[in-house]
Amino acid sequence: MTPQYRFLAAGLTHEGLVRSVNEDSHLLRNDVGLWAVADGMGGHENGQWASTAIVRALGEVTFTGAFEADLEAVRTALTDANTIICDQAETVGKRMGSTAAVMVADGRRYACLWVGDSRIYRLRGGALSRLTRDHTQVQDMVDKGVLSAEEAEDHPMGHILSRAVGVEEPLRLDMVTGDLDAEDVYLLCSDGLTGVVEEDEIRAQLTSSDSRAAGRRLMEMTMAHGAPDNVTLITVACEEMTALAFKGTA
Repeated sequence: MTPQYRFLAAGLTHEGLVRSVNEDSHLLRNDVGLWAVADGMGGHENGQWASTAIVRALGEVTFTGAFEADLEAVRTALTDANTIICDQAETVGKRMGSTAAVMVADGRRYACLWVGDSRIYRLRGGALSRLTRDHTQVQDMVDKGVLSAEEAEDHPMGHILSRAVGVEEPLRLDMVTGDLDAEDVYLLCSDGLTGVVEEDEIRAQLTSSDSRAAGRRLMEMTMAHGAPDNVTLITVACEEMTALAFKGTA
């Protein structure tokens, strides 16, 4: 019988130590298996409005328990949010938008959907994998062979997005899917974390602590590094339900 998993998820967000307004938004719907991080752009109110519009649209999705149908509903919500933000930008006459990193899971499978440079990582068997690929101009140059990965690390254009929600129609989403495994830990985060905390440090924290403690420690590390940007993170840990039931009978 295919094992089923439940999720222990927690989220943290902070405006950082430089900016006065937090343009990030996040969503935890642990009951249906939906989590999201959105990093707004467009300056203060506009960026915050855009990221909030994404979270609001995802918060209104009705889940049926059928994975493919629920996944399509999430895609539709992101597409609708894209249209809403594009229309708002035209109304106010100001460019705005947001990244989106979204995870959907049904107890056996997961899907990650994203636009922009907010990321989703998976810790499995002690190894950290980045499940998303940044939609930035620099990453596009790396993909084309114009830049090396080393040259891209501190490139001055590293923050310039090549895709975002609310910037153009139609919305271009990327997606990866896979099966869940026992003791998987997933991390959704804005670039406020990855801009100052190395992936080796992320792996070490997710490996050495329970997921919630690891999330708190990663936020503390971001603050210790000066937190020049808003930072948001969500940790999602998988636990096999059969194992939990067995523990309960001990």
